[in-house]
Order: sequence, then C-alpha cells, then structure tokens
Amino acid sequence: MAPFLHRYEEAGHVSWQIGDQNDHHCHLSLDSVTRVLFSAKPVSCQGGGLKPRTSIKQVEEGLELAPKFGADGLLPCITTDALSGEVLMLGWMNAEALQHTIATREAHYFSRSREVLWHKGATSGLVQRVVEMRIDDDQDALWLRVQVQPGADSPPASCHVGYRSCFYRAIDAETGALRFVENSKTFDPQVVYGDAPNPTLL
Repeated sequence: MAPFLHRYEEAGHVSWQIGDQNDHHCHLSLDSVTRVLFSAKPVSCQGGGLKPRTSIKQVEEGLELAPKFGADGLLPCITTDALSGEVLMLGWMNAEALQHTIATREAHYFSRSREVLWHKGATSGLVQRVVEMRIDDDQDALWLRVQVQPGADSPPASCHVGYRSCFYRAIDAETGALRFVENSKTFDPQVVYGDAPNPTLL
C-alpha cells in the first residue's frame, strides 16, 4: 500500500505527516507539503493501483487506472445513488483521496475550501459506501455509485445543507430563477455538524 499524506488541524494549528496502514509516520517539511499539494504540474501517481500515463491506447482502451489530475492536483468526481441513480454531489479527489476510496471502499474527497482530505460521513455518520467506481474515456473524471449510510441523527443524505442531494434546486429555463425540487431537509445541519465551519465560500 502506498503511503498517504495527512493534514492535521487542532486549535488552529496545522501539522503534516506521511504514514502507511501500519501506522508508521514521519513528519514532512512545509516545502515538501507545498510541492505535493500545490505543484503546477499534473500529478503523476504510482502505487495504490495508480499507473503512469504512457499512451493514448493505454488511457482510452487499456485496463490500467492512469488518472490525469489537473494542475491543482485534483479531478472531478460525480457521485450518484447506486439504487435510484439520483445525482448526490460533485466532489473533487486528489491522488490520496482516490487511493483511500479504493482501499476502504468508502468515498473520500479533497475539500477545496478547507484544503484537507475528507472522509465523507466521518463527522455526520453519512458514509458513502462505494458499490462501483467508473472513470471516463480520457481518465480525468470519476463516477461513484454509492449507498449512503444513515447517521446517528439523520436518514441517508449527502448535502451539508441538510438535503438528500446537493442538487436540491432546479434552474427555470425561461427566467433563470431557482426553485426547490426537494421540499424539505432530510436533517438539521446544526444538530449533525454543530459548530463545524460551513464549507461554502462566498
């Protein structure tokens, strides 16, 4: 198993470690972390099942997982309900999130607002168990089909605002105005998340 990069935040202080599943850790310098997370070059990942990109044929018709991460080290991930097909959310993954998702069969993302690895449901209990993972033709976008687990204070849902889907509003084709397609929230965010910072940025 490839090592994973971890960001820890406590009382406003941030520290970084690299570790493996045997709980072996070593500290990283700020310069090393910056190169890993904020490189201007697309990420090339080996280990954890990720392969380097070697040819168009390999990428489009081969059997090797060789994802193309963007300049920010991320690739988009569409997540849907495995039974209903409903679109639940659009998230982003870096190499570490993808590796964790494959290894645990539970959805992990990279939070762009908080700049941390994010195990979906770690706080709320609304874990997304992966039924199937797909990647598109040029391997720069992912599709997860998941079963969302209920939380301690919520039935299955995926939106931090409290709705089942993050796409809980529709856009009127004539006026451009928004209308709700989910009439009520599935859970109370204050009860589930407490004083955790809202990830939505203005």
